[in-house]
Amino acid sequence: MQRSSTTPDAYLASLPKPTRDDLVALDREISAVMSDQERVLWEGPMWGGTHQRIIGYGAYRYTNRSGDDVDWFVVGLAAQKSYLSLYVNAVEGGRYIGQDYADRLGKVKAGSANLQFKRLADIDLDVLRELVARARELMEPV
Repeated sequence: MQRSSTTPDAYLASLPKPTRDDLVALDREISAVMSDQERVLWEGPMWGGTHQRIIGYGAYRYTNRSGDDVDWFVVGLAAQKSYLSLYVNAVEGGRYIGQDYADRLGKVKAGSANLQFKRLADIDLDVLRELVARARELMEPV
């Protein structure tokens, strides 16, 4: 995936209701916590080859398995076909922190660095803000 020339606001505007309304509200909450961090749209094939569009907040660099240095986002937000995704790439104690917040966050399905949910109403926004703030604290900026 690469940073896109499309703005996050243009991406949000392109989404159908009610998905757009939910993502706009989530974007507002995440942006408030990450206010002085990068906010860009990432676009392209993700693992498994599916094309994705993800709003990325913050940035960090890591070395992948091939030994290449890669820029990536700390927190990401995306609309999938039948759910919403929150990507949290921060790790603490060898575990992605989203997994530690999943039970408190609401009606979510937790993967490694991915939390999936159907709609904004499924999420406790206070816990979301806490999760994003912790991710921000843990990650080294680029």
